[in-house]
Amino acid sequence: MAGSDSTTDAPPAPDTVKILIAGGFGVGKTTMVGSVSEIVPLRTEEPLTMAGLGVDDLDGIEEKRATTVALDFGRITISRELVLYLFGTPGQQRFWFMWNDLALGALGAVVLVDVRRPESSFAAIDFFERRGIPFVVGVNGFHGEHPYPAEDIHDSLALPEDVKVLLCDARDRESCRDVLIALIDQLIASAVQS
Repeated sequence: MAGSDSTTDAPPAPDTVKILIAGGFGVGKTTMVGSVSEIVPLRTEEPLTMAGLGVDDLDGIEEKRATTVALDFGRITISRELVLYLFGTPGQQRFWFMWNDLALGALGAVVLVDVRRPESSFAAIDFFERRGIPFVVGVNGFHGEHPYPAEDIHDSLALPEDVKVLLCDARDRESCRDVLIALIDQLIASAVQS
């Protein structure tokens, strides 16, 4: 039809936001991306091998059999106007060199913490603090347990006041969604204050 422009009838494309899911080795990053993603997530997991013995610290996660060697990728639509692209980082120190590239263009991050091994996430917290990338902390309750309240964890990690700590279960879609929404709320509040 002459004069008809089919692009004006199409709804506007949603805004897309890149979010990192980071933390130490074995804290649940791959599980979180998989549980919340609306698409089949891209995973780069490989079996743990003898080559990793003495290199990867399995204290507290002896049952772990596979590990992310590059990234995990998933997507979640928050609303018609907002889609999050989730990039899960590898947790072992030998793969940290990839974090700088993965962080390019990221607006924020979720740092997952295993309360049984909080020290495994110190490097992730430091990474985002040094780069000024806003983040929230999700405390993954392994076996459904949360032995400490969020306020105590916030204090023990010596986090800035504006960093939220949320108790979550990386296996539960709604729990993970709530952590991501808290991060988006924090990003919006930060943008409004600027």
